[in-house]
Amino acid sequence: MRRVLAPLRIVALLAHIVAGLLITTLGFPWLALPARNRIVRGWSRVLLAICGVKLRASGRALGEALAHTGIERSSAGRLILANHISWIDVFAILACVPGRFVAKAEIGRWLLVGWLVTLVGTLYIERGRRHAVAAINHRVRDKLKAGETVAVFPEGTTTDGDKLLAFHSNLIAPAIEVGGEVWPVALRYTERGAPSTATSFVGDMALVNSLWNTLLARGLEVEVAFLPPVSARELGNRHRVAAAARAAIAQYLRVPLDDARATFSALSQAAPTVGPSLADNRPERSGAPASSSQ
Repeated sequence: MRRVLAPLRIVALLAHIVAGLLITTLGFPWLALPARNRIVRGWSRVLLAICGVKLRASGRALGEALAHTGIERSSAGRLILANHISWIDVFAILACVPGRFVAKAEIGRWLLVGWLVTLVGTLYIERGRRHAVAAINHRVRDKLKAGETVAVFPEGTTTDGDKLLAFHSNLIAPAIEVGGEVWPVALRYTERGAPSTATSFVGDMALVNSLWNTLLARGLEVEVAFLPPVSARELGNRHRVAAAARAAIAQYLRVPLDDARATFSALSQAAPTVGPSLADNRPERSGAPASSSQ
């Protein structure tokens, strides 16, 4: 039955993307950022529903205004560092707290999707260019100063979710400079309660193949776990911040690190910031919801 319905859901997904293009092109120029972010959050939730993915937000609770707009003007913003498994990761996070993602420039050139993510304010980095990091950090710094939420996948690529690759720390510098919070966010996919690789988008896999696997999955759920913030100001060093955030995510997901000794050594110098409670985290006891589930 799912194979029969999958083509219909693809049609619905394409229609949803076209609707998103019309809204962002015709409506966004007339709307303030909080209103645009509310639309992005709702649009992302509908996309997950079309793909058959149930959303479960867990961990620390978010205020209603922040959860719906991703903005707190009185703060120095927040930088989300998340593990990366699938193209769905972006929409799962946006469905919980809207913000701006830092992405490689190639994505902006994807058919339809590239246009859409550009219109919602994605920050692109031109990999390989000499001053690319400095340029993107300047833009991230401005967004954080305005109290916005910026999200980064510091692994720089995707995995099957069975491990955490090294975290690149270059894009953490703006959070340290403005005194913003760094939020470790753990993403996990399950099918009927068991770990799932249905949404994986790794290696040379085509996007259409990942989408098809996602549509055929049964009881698919994505958990977005908001872990205790890492204090960028107290740690002061972007490498230590990256290590602390990476270790926190690995502890929550119970997945290994490729360089566990080095990362946990760095974490031990900053243990008071991360807090010992992370060792007791369990998926079924994840705390107050950060956002309502679908």
